[in-house]
Formats: sequence, C-alpha cells, structure tokens
Amino acid sequence: MEKLSVELYFARHGKTMLNTADRMQGWADTPLTNEGTEVASFLGKGLRDQKFISVYTSDSGRTIETAKIVLENSGQTNLRIQKRKQLREVCFGDHEGELNQVYWDKLSAIGGFSIDQFQEKPDMKAFLDLNVTLDSSGQAENWDQLITRTKSELDRIVQESLSLGGGKVLIVSHGVTIMTLLTEMSNNLISMVPLENSSISKVVYEDEEYKILSINDMTYIKNGMSADK
Repeated sequence: MEKLSVELYFARHGKTMLNTADRMQGWADTPLTNEGTEVASFLGKGLRDQKFISVYTSDSGRTIETAKIVLENSGQTNLRIQKRKQLREVCFGDHEGELNQVYWDKLSAIGGFSIDQFQEKPDMKAFLDLNVTLDSSGQAENWDQLITRTKSELDRIVQESLSLGGGKVLIVSHGVTIMTLLTEMSNNLISMVPLENSSISKVVYEDEEYKILSINDMTYIKNGMSADK
C-alpha cells in the first residue's frame, strides 16, 4: 500500500501597513500594502505548478487577503479558504501596534540580548516567555500557549488532509507562528531566520513525523516575477 504524505506549504502573509510602519503586529490586523499585494500575486504565479488539495489561513484579514491573491494568481480559485483561529499570530498584549524598536529595547533590557543578536540566533522560547513578562494586559502569549494552540491545529489539518488521500496543502499564517512551529518540529536544532513576507517554508508529514524541507524560500516569488515578464 502506498504511504500517504502531506506536503505543507507555510506562507507568511504579504506585507501590511503595520509591517511597513515597523510596528508590532500580532492579533492587531492591518491590510496589505500595494507592495504586499504585488508580491503575493508573484507568489501565486510562482505556485501555479503546485496543485493544492486545500487551503487554510488564520482568521486575520491579512492572511485571508494573501490567500485570495495567491489562489487567484495560481489558477486555483476553486479551493475554499478554511479559516482557523488557532493559526493566529502570537498576541503581544498591550504592545500591539507598538514601534518594534521600543518593544525590542524593553525586551533587551530584561532579556540581555538585542534584536540583532536574536536575528543572528533566534531563541523563540526565550523571546515568547519574555513577551509575557513585558505585558500588563494579561493577554500576551508565551511559548507554551502559542505552541499548544498552533500545533494542535496543525495536527488536525494533517489528519483532515490524510483523510482526503494526502497531497499539498497551503497554510497562510504569520512570522512568529510559523517560526515557532518549525522550531518545535526540529527540537530547536534548526538555524532560524526571520521570515520574509510571502516566503514559503515547506514541511512534509509522513510516517507520523514532520520533516522540514525548506525555510524562508523566496524562489516561488522570483519564479512568479519571471513569469509575469
């Protein structure tokens, strides 16, 4: 009997207004910019040869908007976008919408590392646990809270996909959410980089295991740009 597998294409949403303003964006939501829309369309064109069996997003407008653009430009508008609240970005509590530099200055003061040091060698667990320490609203999430809700949802998506016979699945989510899932899958062994908007990180699920194939891949966007010429 042929083994069933699921190929997960994690796409970070396109660039938004808060991304452009260099502000924290977790549960806060803003629409894509013109640049974000254009790059998402390139991603869609670059994914034309990838036939997805299903598409999932968080319930945030920026992921839904990105998925619609990708499907339109990849010729797969027949697929229904399935919105899952558990795929949301991490909540930054009362720092939602705060300038990134202000947030990271506060984080550095209690964590002992700068944003440059974090980008060179990200420690997602330390970062997320400090995220709660900074918050006074009681809404911010730590590592355990984020990984519990997102991993359970991902496992559910995989089982739904296997019931359809397996295949390729597009999941449009968020930078910290995707990085956290990838970190968990690798037992914190992978060398992480901040994910670019509309980048693809690919994972295969087979034999009851997740295997990371690529991270922060911009090739699909480049291929889409070439196809547009």
